[in-house]
Amino acid sequence: MTKKLIVLHIVLFFSLITPCIGLGADHSTEIGNLLPLWSILPFAGILLSIALIPLVFPHFWHDHFPKVSIFWSLVFAMPFVYFFKETALREIAYIIIIDYIPFILLLWSLFVVCGGIHIKGTLKGTPAVNSIILLIGAILASFIGTTGASMLLIRPILRSNSWRVHKVHTIVFFIFLICNIGGSLTPLGDPPLFLGFLHGVPFFWTMNILPEMMFASIILLFVYFIFDSHYYKKEILTAVPYSEREPIKIDGVHNFIFLFGIIGAVLFSGSVKLGQINLGGIHQTVENLIKDALLILMGIASLITTRREIHKNNDFSWTPILEVAYLFAGIFITIIPALAILKAGENGALHWLIKSVDSPAQYFWAVGMLSSFLDNAPTYLTFFNSMLGKFYPEIPEAAAVALLIVNKIAHLTAISVGAVFMGANTYIGNAPNFMVKSIAEEAGVNMPGFFGYMFKYSIPILVVLFIIMTFVFF
Repeated sequence: MTKKLIVLHIVLFFSLITPCIGLGADHSTEIGNLLPLWSILPFAGILLSIALIPLVFPHFWHDHFPKVSIFWSLVFAMPFVYFFKETALREIAYIIIIDYIPFILLLWSLFVVCGGIHIKGTLKGTPAVNSIILLIGAILASFIGTTGASMLLIRPILRSNSWRVHKVHTIVFFIFLICNIGGSLTPLGDPPLFLGFLHGVPFFWTMNILPEMMFASIILLFVYFIFDSHYYKKEILTAVPYSEREPIKIDGVHNFIFLFGIIGAVLFSGSVKLGQINLGGIHQTVENLIKDALLILMGIASLITTRREIHKNNDFSWTPILEVAYLFAGIFITIIPALAILKAGENGALHWLIKSVDSPAQYFWAVGMLSSFLDNAPTYLTFFNSMLGKFYPEIPEAAAVALLIVNKIAHLTAISVGAVFMGANTYIGNAPNFMVKSIAEEAGVNMPGFFGYMFKYSIPILVVLFIIMTFVFF
């Protein structure tokens, strides 16, 4: 990492935490009860900016996307702080300390560690080879997380298809299967399931989602194979002669130690209780601070111990993670009213939605569609708590969860599948989606824009699949 980038990261970090210093605890009325639905307009603004500006003004976006993120953050934050004062400052500090910093540290550490693993050798991107990579990634995602599996395999699949003209669809199905649907079998796979585990859902309960995961994965792999076979026939074949083929070999194998260290740190943070620390009025748990420190340690250790040659062979650069860091800083700030209204449940501006959801199919679509645009973890938790309150009122959480996983399996499955699967509907539905898009574009793949991804791929393929799954499972 160059000195300039180190300074940039330090400045970015301190610019984020400075507003949090000196804030006291505030016990004002829950703002989600007060905020109108139109308060989410800045969030809609940043999403539309991500969708439209790269298409209309690509050079402006390339040079100024951090300023666009800052602009929309200020459009929301200034009136928010003016009207709600200390409560608003506390909410902004909370989402930065509790959500954004851990989010970006996890992405950064996985990006760095997996960027130090180079899978080399002749691996030609045929439909069969690509399908096998997607299958392996979908299986791995449940055990090393969707982000871990995505960062590990995105560069190998890009290299194996570098000779091909038609490869956008391969990256799109990579997002479908590895960044999202594959992470549904364990709490390590995706944050919503990890939240369920923290609230009493048994670790291996998520294996109940195996039928839905297999159904969706098999259909998507079959559709992908047909698509890829069709495009493959159009390619100008440039196969490497057999005598020049290299055996598959992995450089930077020691980085798997750091990868498992990251997974262990995440699992540790959810398995132990070591108390809390007051950070300027925001209470962060000790185990989460230890986790974040371990993530930083794993990333630094990888950078120190990985040869520059490996990073060079991986076409490693800091551009994708910086783009994600800047844009998601704006997304996390402007998403505050949407999450607050959702958390307010029947007392918020979305009370009509919360009250109308009752059947498993309704939970599947309500959680899924919100998870397509909002953070799927708090969306899952909101509807999880809503179910506990609706079906088992005035019963302690531990007892209510025990009843839920026995008597309401279809309902719990519905919110789990909706939160994990429908994160693939947009680039911002799940953290690795945007990261994979950025890495692919850095490698020269002309990825579709925000709406292009939806209208050309996710709506005609995923939404149709989810409609079929509604009738089959819910």
